[in-house]
Amino acid sequence: MSDPVVTVDPGQKGNANLVYILYLCSFLIGVSALVGVIMAYIGKDSASPLVRSHYENQINIFWKMLLFMVVGAVLTLIIVGVLIILAAIVWYVIRVVKGMQALLAEQPINDPASWGI
Repeated sequence: MSDPVVTVDPGQKGNANLVYILYLCSFLIGVSALVGVIMAYIGKDSASPLVRSHYENQINIFWKMLLFMVVGAVLTLIIVGVLIILAAIVWYVIRVVKGMQALLAEQPINDPASWGI
């Protein structure tokens, strides 16, 4: 039997996919990213090395996006913050989609702590 695409069982590939989906839903429901990062922290210890790399990627995406948004919000006073926020949104979507593609192909994230895309 194959793994389900989405599951709430921590440490499973479907749970990591659910976290990515929650991250994308955060544009509509802001708290979903917070729920996703909590799920990633919970599932990280019991996950296989493949899924663990995705959880680490998701945790890093969350904290870096939060940093981008705080810096962007502060700098909106001098207009450049709007550009930072827009760039952060593009970066966020690309990182999440690439993570989902790698998970679907059963490939680990090679450097989850990287800032790059």
